[in-house]
Amino acid sequence: MSRFSNHDPDSSSSSSPSADDLDSDHGVGLSNPLLSQGRRRMLDLVNRLHNTGVQIDIDLPQIAVIGSQSAGKSSLIESISGISLPRAAGTCTRCPTECRLARSDAPWKCIVELRFITDKNGQTLGQARNESFGDPIFSKSEVEDRIRRAQRAILNPSKASRNFLDDDDEEVPEVSFSTNYISLQISGPEVADLSFVDLPGLIASVSRGGNERDIAMVESLVTSYICKPSCVILLTVACETDFENQGAHHLTKKYDPEGKRTIGVLTKPDRIPRGDEESWLPLIRNEQEVLENNWYCVKQPSSQDLKQGITWEEARSRENDFFSMTAPWSELDPMYQKYLRTTNLVDRLSSILSDLISKRLPQIQIELENTIQKTRTGLQQLPKPPSSDAVGEIATLLHVFVADLHKLLEGVPNAEGLLQVIRPAQERFRRDIRNTAPDFRPFKERWSPEAPTPFQEPQFLSNEDGYEDSAGQLPPTAKIPIYINEVMDRALAARTRELPGHYPFVVQKSFIVEFTAKWASPAQVLCRVVHTTLSQHVKALITHHFSSFGQGGLEQRVTILVQDYMNQRALATQDLISKLIALEEDGPLTLNEHYLADYKSKFMSYYKGAREKIQNPVLATAIEAYRPEQPLPTDPYGNQIPLTGIAQVLSSLASVGLSGVHAEDLVKLLSPDRMDPALNIMSDVRAYFQVAYKRIADNIPLAIDRELVRGVGRELLPALYSGLGMNGTDGVRICHELAQESPSVAGKREELLKRLERLETASRELVRVGL
Repeated sequence: MSRFSNHDPDSSSSSSPSADDLDSDHGVGLSNPLLSQGRRRMLDLVNRLHNTGVQIDIDLPQIAVIGSQSAGKSSLIESISGISLPRAAGTCTRCPTECRLARSDAPWKCIVELRFITDKNGQTLGQARNESFGDPIFSKSEVEDRIRRAQRAILNPSKASRNFLDDDDEEVPEVSFSTNYISLQISGPEVADLSFVDLPGLIASVSRGGNERDIAMVESLVTSYICKPSCVILLTVACETDFENQGAHHLTKKYDPEGKRTIGVLTKPDRIPRGDEESWLPLIRNEQEVLENNWYCVKQPSSQDLKQGITWEEARSRENDFFSMTAPWSELDPMYQKYLRTTNLVDRLSSILSDLISKRLPQIQIELENTIQKTRTGLQQLPKPPSSDAVGEIATLLHVFVADLHKLLEGVPNAEGLLQVIRPAQERFRRDIRNTAPDFRPFKERWSPEAPTPFQEPQFLSNEDGYEDSAGQLPPTAKIPIYINEVMDRALAARTRELPGHYPFVVQKSFIVEFTAKWASPAQVLCRVVHTTLSQHVKALITHHFSSFGQGGLEQRVTILVQDYMNQRALATQDLISKLIALEEDGPLTLNEHYLADYKSKFMSYYKGAREKIQNPVLATAIEAYRPEQPLPTDPYGNQIPLTGIAQVLSSLASVGLSGVHAEDLVKLLSPDRMDPALNIMSDVRAYFQVAYKRIADNIPLAIDRELVRGVGRELLPALYSGLGMNGTDGVRICHELAQESPSVAGKREELLKRLERLETASRELVRVGL
């Protein structure tokens, strides 16, 4: 039996039907079938949208009843919906109770479900879990008890919900409040399509029956509803308590500061202390705490009335009598009388909610389309779902990866490409090898005053090596100079049975061995740098191809296998480098005799010229000043003036058949220098360095490129197949294990698919009604 009726559940009243009888000719409040067809169509649509669950993603119009503890919220819901909720002293609502009303031609029915959004430990679930709570209810008198039991099930999350359908043991609940909620799906001929929710009462302080955690939880729960712009807030304020002490009003002001979507409801006006009634009238006249939709005042049955089984008709009649005969309510101007009584409140609420729905529907359609597109984009950004052919899928991934790896190794036209990134290291290697050149000085010891400072290497080297400074000169190095007297001393010390003026080739060889011994270190450094850079690029490529596949196992396995393969190639490359260096260290050898002879001639001329600057400065200055490209001098009458100086000497030599002589070669015509043997050794060694250094500067990078860079791409695919075990007897099982999608990606995909299903279902509902 409902608290509003002592009659049979199927009985009816001609004027004000009971909560147990919605089969009469007139519904209650929003259930009134006399609402316009357009309004009902919109309410039907919003209710169907709620049924799709799209309110998780889109802000749908909804009524939320809030207030402090025992503020009369449950009575308001009964007036609005026509159903009875549990009632008790203090806090009786300890979890949200959502009501989904749906008009139907079938007999009245109520389905109770439990909606879990957190687990028993309070952790948020990825997807809400719905549980049916008992069989459908066909008698309204059973609803209150079922809701009470459902709330006990919500507040005891570690126990099976079905146990509470028949268990009458009122034990202490495991939690005081819960964000999990009860959902009532009510349908019948006189039920309007509407959704609203009754929220737990805000707790004023610990002394009022809660603790700090409960106070914060309830406030957070209420906030999660009323912060939404399409939530119509029914703010209940009990007149038996000072207005300023009611926290629900302050919370409402925070989220609806202009009062555009709040309807204030004063309850329990019969409990106002005598003489204080006038203090509440400014609210009804909207002179205090102004709300766009005004304040209302209602009087609901007392607990004693309910125990006596007051009917709905009697309740409304007593409410009418109270406001008609009790001052100061009865003395209000007629324009304010419409803000008194429950019927006026629910009629106004119907209009407000309908207007809100009418305004929101076009926006809802836009938000739906935008959210659908965003969800589809999110799905597209996820990796492809696992294929039923795991072996084929992994094989395809490996082939595509190896193909992209070959492109990387061959070179891509990008500043961040592998070959572009390792080129500076190759240039550093060439400079390091170039800097091992012996720094011969054609002068005596370093303290000799005749030695020029600084000593620059010859200009012809800058034209070939490309390391000249802004002045076109090779920069001086920090190498230890080797002076001509040191070379001569070594040559003299090496003589055995040679004829006078002859020196063994071992002298040149000793200098050559000294600089070739320095080549191993920069060569191995280059190998390590290329290996590190290559590893970084390959690792990034592996991540790009495999990171979103499976649970990361394939990426990890491929990374290990490729790193092992690269390490093998690096060892092979180091061995080849060692062999190439050993070839140079075993002794000098070249078949490029012309190249060697040309360099020896140039160095001999350069060293002798440098000595002649000191020993024969006049000739050295004339050679430096000579410019063969200058035209022959003429007198004022255009006659050529006879040649003089270096030009005359070269012309004379050409006349006797020595046309290939250059100005710098003239120093060779001077009388023998006692240091000529040392100059010959220096020229030999320096010429051979130019041959050997350019050879090694090419061969080492070539070896690294072939054995390490390109070598990684050779035979890698078979190595991956073998390493992964794809060709073995367990290949299918291994591939299935590797193809498993990671829980995070799978969960994200499931969440997006469910969201897309909700959104598309809601979108179809809008299309179906022509919106």
